[in-house]
Amino acid sequence: MTLEEVLVQKPAERDLCNGQTLEDALVSARDNESLTVGVYECAKVMNLDPDSVSFCVLAVDEQFECDIALQIHFTLIQSFCFDNDISIVRVGDAKRLSAIVGDDKAEQLEDAHCVLITNPAEGSWEDPALEKLHVFCEESRGLNDWLPEISLPGR
Repeated sequence: MTLEEVLVQKPAERDLCNGQTLEDALVSARDNESLTVGVYECAKVMNLDPDSVSFCVLAVDEQFECDIALQIHFTLIQSFCFDNDISIVRVGDAKRLSAIVGDDKAEQLEDAHCVLITNPAEGSWEDPALEKLHVFCEESRGLNDWLPEISLPGR
């Protein structure tokens, strides 16, 4: 899809396309064991090896909107991503994100509020969906939308 095609897409079409693209990238990263899930685990990875982080997803839902500690962590993670040129998006459905990164296991991950897609040091895999998301984030920043929100597709 070219930039011109993206720009003429209707907003709802673009959101659906990006939601499916995000899901594809997360599934691919999960299958390649390139996911880090959880606020504290993500903070550890960012601190120890920031160059390995390729993409960040923050999930907020109504249940945790008033969680001050989580909001502080989000602010710090966002700042780190901006300072280190890491693409970052927000999703509004933490349970759906948990289902995607948890490989549809019966038990859902408790802390899927932050998910990182990392690049392994050797044998780096390339994912076209991830590249599309990087382009989307770059375009959003050009429109002064520094933390774009993507709606994940339902089941």
